[in-house]
Amino acid sequence: MNLFSKFKAGLKKTHSQLAHEIKRIVTRSPKLDAATLEELEAALIAADLGPAVTAQIIAAVKHAFETQGGAGLDVFAIARAEVEKSLLAASNKTDLIKAAHGPTVVSIVGVNGTGKTTTAAKLAHLIQSQKKNALLAACDTFRAAAIEQLKLWGQRLKVEVIAGAYGADAASVAHDAVTAAQARQVDYLLIDTAGRLHTKHNLMQELQKLHRVIGQQLPGAPHEVLLVLDATTGMNALNQAREFNKAVPLTGLVVTKLDGTSKGGMVVAIQKELGLPVKFIGLGEQPDDLQPFDAKQFAQALFEE
Repeated sequence: MNLFSKFKAGLKKTHSQLAHEIKRIVTRSPKLDAATLEELEAALIAADLGPAVTAQIIAAVKHAFETQGGAGLDVFAIARAEVEKSLLAASNKTDLIKAAHGPTVVSIVGVNGTGKTTTAAKLAHLIQSQKKNALLAACDTFRAAAIEQLKLWGQRLKVEVIAGAYGADAASVAHDAVTAAQARQVDYLLIDTAGRLHTKHNLMQELQKLHRVIGQQLPGAPHEVLLVLDATTGMNALNQAREFNKAVPLTGLVVTKLDGTSKGGMVVAIQKELGLPVKFIGLGEQPDDLQPFDAKQFAQALFEE
């Protein structure tokens, strides 16, 4: 399956809902009066595209209608162009950062249940596919299941996992992982951190401590702090992103479970609001279903008729 086919399959639920609504609205009322535009606006908001991008699309549709009339007006093409433009404005840093010297440390953060552990493993698989090597660190010591899950992924992908005992100090495990990454001269160290509520101050302080320990051992690290967001939570993810970004400055976002929701537009809304690049999106269960984000293919998969 080529990359666009993956995007299309992963965004099928969002695309189907949007396409159905847009076709229904435009077919029924090709004159695009105020009531029709209001309905179109509601459909875009329902896909969680957010008020700013929705307003941008509606303004562009109105302008096209006023200048060229209803004949041949392609609402899908206009929406696709506006979404692509919005995404590209914040998508200039979608590649993983690479440290100038030594291992690049990537801290993977987020609330419970977003898919951090799976994302860490799939990211290791992606790095392997680029002929680089990775090391995984099981720093979610609050959940025994997370440690075991990462070890199983490690066996499956043939990637070494640095882990401590359940309940161990996460910062201590991170310290050992950085030491191992330096000794083995790996390209990337991927740190799976514990899920934490963005509203719990003490948990955020623990994450800050983890990052301080990493930075003391390897100046400049972590080089990437990726927040994993579950697409099925829609715009609730925006609050998570805001709070995490205050506690530990984020370098990018990973949006998972896009194949399980009709609210895939939240990718566009969050990027517009925070100006943070979406670096990867999760489009399914398989190791290669974590894909580098591509604004053009995303917009096309969302709005292609």
